[in-house]
Amino acid sequence: MTVPPPPQSAGREAGSLPPEDRERSPYTGWTRAHWEATADSLLQAVVPYASPRNGLINLPGARPSWSGPRSDGLEGYARTFLAAAFRVAGSGGQDPHGYLARYGEGLAAGTAHPVSEPELGGKHPDAWPLMPGTRQAIVESASVALGLRLTRPWLWDTLDEDVRTRAVDWLLPALDPPPIDNNWWLFGLTVGGFLLDAGIETDRAQASVDRALERIDGWYRGEGWYSDGDNQAFDHYNGWALHFYPVLHAHLSGDRALLDTYGERLSAHLDGYRRMFDANGAPVPFGRSLTYRFATLAAPWLGALTGHTPLSPGATRRLASGTLRHFLDHGAVTDEGLLPLGWYGPYAPMLQGYSGPASPYWASKGLLGLLLPDGHPAWTEREEPLPAETADAVTTLRAPGLLVQSTAADGLVRLHNHGSSSVFGPADPNYARFAYSTRTGPSAAEGAATAGAVVDTSANPGSDTTPVATPDNHFALLVDGTPTGRGPAEQRGGGPGWAASAHTPLRADGSALDGVRVLSATLAHGRVEVRAHLVTGAAPGTPVRQTGYAVPDDGPTAQLHAVHGFAEGAGQPTTVPTGSTPFGDHTRTACLDGTVPDTPGGALFVSLASLTAEPAPAPLHKLAEVRVTGRHTLQVTWEDATISTLSLDKDTVTAP
Repeated sequence: MTVPPPPQSAGREAGSLPPEDRERSPYTGWTRAHWEATADSLLQAVVPYASPRNGLINLPGARPSWSGPRSDGLEGYARTFLAAAFRVAGSGGQDPHGYLARYGEGLAAGTAHPVSEPELGGKHPDAWPLMPGTRQAIVESASVALGLRLTRPWLWDTLDEDVRTRAVDWLLPALDPPPIDNNWWLFGLTVGGFLLDAGIETDRAQASVDRALERIDGWYRGEGWYSDGDNQAFDHYNGWALHFYPVLHAHLSGDRALLDTYGERLSAHLDGYRRMFDANGAPVPFGRSLTYRFATLAAPWLGALTGHTPLSPGATRRLASGTLRHFLDHGAVTDEGLLPLGWYGPYAPMLQGYSGPASPYWASKGLLGLLLPDGHPAWTEREEPLPAETADAVTTLRAPGLLVQSTAADGLVRLHNHGSSSVFGPADPNYARFAYSTRTGPSAAEGAATAGAVVDTSANPGSDTTPVATPDNHFALLVDGTPTGRGPAEQRGGGPGWAASAHTPLRADGSALDGVRVLSATLAHGRVEVRAHLVTGAAPGTPVRQTGYAVPDDGPTAQLHAVHGFAEGAGQPTTVPTGSTPFGDHTRTACLDGTVPDTPGGALFVSLASLTAEPAPAPLHKLAEVRVTGRHTLQVTWEDATISTLSLDKDTVTAP
């Protein structure tokens, strides 16, 4: 299907973009000139917020990060510098807007009088914080170093020797092992790559690169997926960090052996990842740091840049232009041309404590496509449709335990989570739900706002964990009337059209329900989902609740239908308010209620669910017939007469 052009977005004056090219770009109308204009608009909008000599960019916002305003100002410099570097390097050094002069002055000023944490107040308005006192500076060092590497002939090589010496002194601490054992290892790799390229501290730089690659290799789980540390965190960091830094380093180094290894992993990742984008351009809002928005495009562009991608050039541009345009046309840029903290407009409940006013500018990674010159096939070939708009599909990503379901009639994508868990704890709604979609989001309590905004409460302060009275897309036992939380997801297999996991339910205080286990499985076909949960160890009479998608009044249609184990007459669920999501201030979700019976081998609860943008969708019971045979075996006959079978037994799920 061809997506019609959306309305002009807020934050961009009518006529500020070049004319559309619907011949070359039938789906989005966009060309490389639109990307250049967007980058220029974003970069010019931050100019009024620069410090006297451009060392810091102090963007407005009532909410600083826990690292403090000085660190936030460095973040503003570093992340926008990365966008400027893509813009200039991709234009062969042409810089009509003077970006490199501005950022070169900022580099000189920021490193002239760097300040440690106790000295931050009021001294040297351009000075950068030092890494030993402000660990967030380690993150920003990667953007500074990558920007310098990309623009080396036009900036670094022209700087005075004393400025280069100061800059190196500021960067060097990033080569040490990081204080957080996750994707932070790659910031040292990126600094090391620049220093190797410049012939500075090469032994130490190479050691940092080698250590980082060795560390992330231990987290590689196959099929192009890394965990973000020694954990089960699978999310967008795979693309915009764990692939982005090593693959780009290998490409810039000209190291073919390194690129072959990490490029093959990138290509494998993109094979499934490209299915996580709606026909309207939206990526699935799942996991942390979602305020980075179109940083989700870093991996597809990187595949095109290096040749390690399953996407054709036209498909790459269609995906990338569709996503960037989607965000711009849905309020992701303010009237002042700035990216606020949120998804579309500002949205506090989805944020983490490390997020400050300039954090959204990690979205600059999504502008990496500007490194591709005008004549590259990704800019010249005709756009091709996304997987979500060509045919209904259900894709099982076994390594992360995810099931991706899309429907061509409406272009909508749903993600079923049976493998990823948050590093912030099981209450994190960005990971704890069983299902997500490109047009709904996890609900937050009414009035919820992010926690830990100015206090460093842990290595990675999490998002607000204010309990939601009725979480969306959740299965819970009710303890004293309060739904249990989902403990860490433990994968229990997957196959064509299905994925499964197990967890231990948690009380509201985070303690486990000893002896109680829930084995869960999702089968998907077309727009229909079968949700099955086998509860063992719970006392007979314990209430349970299954919920559906949280949708705003003007959102898609969510359906939920009881099949087995729920209360008599519960085929028609009740509907309750579920708080805000990035898609609306007030949402509602359907609920099915039941109780644990006194039966041997556990209690099975089965329902049908759907989320669709189809007009007047048919009831679910007409699209799938589910029979429960034996003790806990499901036989599903879909509308097209195909049959799926799944058996749940204690802690195991099989597809006979």
